[in-house]
Parts: sequence; structure tokens; C-alpha cells
Amino acid sequence: MDNEKYLYNFIEIRNSFIQGNGLFTSIDINKDSKILVIEGEIIDKNECLRREKEESNVYIFWNDTNFIDTAKSEKLKYLNHSCTPNCYVTDRDEKTLFLAASFDINSGEELTIDYGFKEIYDQCKCSTCSTE
Repeated sequence: MDNEKYLYNFIEIRNSFIQGNGLFTSIDINKDSKILVIEGEIIDKNECLRREKEESNVYIFWNDTNFIDTAKSEKLKYLNHSCTPNCYVTDRDEKTLFLAASFDINSGEELTIDYGFKEIYDQCKCSTCSTE
């Protein structure tokens, strides 16, 4: 695991109103702060497609170079989707990405990203979709 933990020790797994468990911050986080390093097993496109299809793996990130499977991560696999996310994914290096804050996030809030694939919007349970 990467030596740069960023806010790793302040991110907790708790029950989520969105789906199952989620990631929550135990401290206030400022806009654009780097929260976590997104790292995992580097796989090729064919293996990515196989895992998505055969294993229903939705924990794979793409950094324009590699597919990064975070299914075996301790925390990242609990990062839920929201149509109004408070986090975004940004470049780090060829094998990792950063999870960063889209705006100021208060202690106790769930961290979310927009998964960005069309099927998620049909089954989305985020606060935006559940009030429509």
C-alpha cells in the first residue's frame, strides 16, 4: 500500500442511506483536498470487461493508462455513487489516482462520486434521485 495516506485514518466505513455501507469523514475536509489514493490491482481492458461481466465488479477505475481494480481495498470499495457527488477522481500517476473533495465536506458526511456509467442512473438511490 502507498506510503501517502492523506486522510485515510479519518475515513470510516458506516451504514449508508444510499447503498449498504459507505465512506464517511470524521473531520471537515476543504475543497480540492486530496482524501485518498485510489490504488489496486492493475488489469488490462479484457480482464476489466470480464470482471465487470462475470463478477459484477463495479470497483474498477480508469486513469487513461490503466484499469485499477479496487475490489480488494479496505475502504475504496465502499465509495458510493451520487448524482450530486461531493468528491471527484483526479490524476496522480500511471498506476494510481486521487480521490479529492469537490467542495467543503463536513465531518460525518458520506463521501460520494458520480460513477459515470448510464446504467447507474436507472437504479440510483442517492438523495437527488430519491426525491424526484
